[in-house]
Amino acid sequence: MRNVFSIALTCLLTLSFFTSCEAKEEKRRKVKIPNHSISIAYAVQTVSVRTGCFSQRLQGILAHIAARTGRRPLVTSGHRPRSGRSGSLHRTCQAADIRVPGVSESSIIAAALSAPGIGGVGRYCNGIIHVDIGPRRNWTYCGKGKGGILSARRRSGRRT
Repeated sequence: MRNVFSIALTCLLTLSFFTSCEAKEEKRRKVKIPNHSISIAYAVQTVSVRTGCFSQRLQGILAHIAARTGRRPLVTSGHRPRSGRSGSLHRTCQAADIRVPGVSESSIIAAALSAPGIGGVGRYCNGIIHVDIGPRRNWTYCGKGKGGILSARRRSGRRT
């Protein structure tokens, strides 16, 4: 008998809660929300690539590359919280590795370097281009087996 009473009491309280919520919703002022279509300036290579935390600045860089090349960049790597390198900007969601199918690496790099707010631009020998919003620098890297870092420069012209 006690269980039946507690169930009935719960139902009664629930109904009274919904009734009060409906009354409050009717009193709320209706705000018209504009229906803008949001187009993403980039695509992701696989569903496991994390891009949800990209800042407006990084998204702007990717949009700039898309506008300059006429094609949407394909993000091959975004946020990697457990990146092997401690200083990697991928850890803090400030970097993206991209490809732009059908566009040469030099055109992608030129577009990235002309983007407002660009930080680092790197080229890997597998055709992937790295862009980030960190300090201004650029480099080419071909891995340990292929001679390591080929060149690394700050934009001021100094070697690092």
